[in-house]
Amino acid sequence: MHPHPLTTPQFLALLPHILPASPAGRQIGDLRTRLNAIFHMACTTDPWRALPETYGRPDTVSRYFRRLTHAGTWEKLLHAIKESPPKSPLREIAPLICRVCRRAIRLRGLRFIALARRLGFLSALNGPPAKLPNPDLSEKLKRLPLPAPPRTKQQTKAFIALIKTRRYLHRLAGGIKHIPRRLRLGWS
Repeated sequence: MHPHPLTTPQFLALLPHILPASPAGRQIGDLRTRLNAIFHMACTTDPWRALPETYGRPDTVSRYFRRLTHAGTWEKLLHAIKESPPKSPLREIAPLICRVCRRAIRLRGLRFIALARRLGFLSALNGPPAKLPNPDLSEKLKRLPLPAPPRTKQQTKAFIALIKTRRYLHRLAGGIKHIPRRLRLGWS
C-alpha cells in the first residue's frame, strides 16, 4: 500500500480528532505533514529512523504518534469511521487509519485488539485474527456453565468431547505467543 498525501477534506475530517498542541500547550507546527509522515510509516515496515527527510525529524514524528496513541486518538477514529456516512472523507482514508492502528496495537495492547474486533476492523489488527487473542471469546467461555458430571459411558464420551472443545476454544481465545514476522507482514 502506498500512502498519498492527505487532501484538504480528509485533513479537515481528521482535525477534530487529533491533538493540535503539545502537552506543554505549544502549537504543533505542520499537523498535515506530521499526519502524512505517520501514514507513510504505517504503510511500511521500516523503523521510524527511516522516515524521509521531507516529513521532518523521525523522533519528533514518532513522539507525536505515541502521544496520539496514548490519547486514544486511533480508537476515536475507528468509532468515527464506523459512524460516518459511506461518502465521508474518513471512509476514504480508513485503510490508512487501520494501518496506523497496527502500529498502535503495540502501545495500546489487548483492549485495542478487542475494540478493533468489536467494531469489525479486522484490517486494523497486526496479524491474522485467528492468531491474535480474542478477549470477547474468552469472556464468553468464562460465563459458560460447567456441565454435569457424567453418569453413563455415553455421557462420559460426550463430556470428554465437550472438555476438549472448550480447551481448544480457550487456546484460540488466548492467541499465540509469538506471530512470526513474515506472517505479520504478510497479513493485509
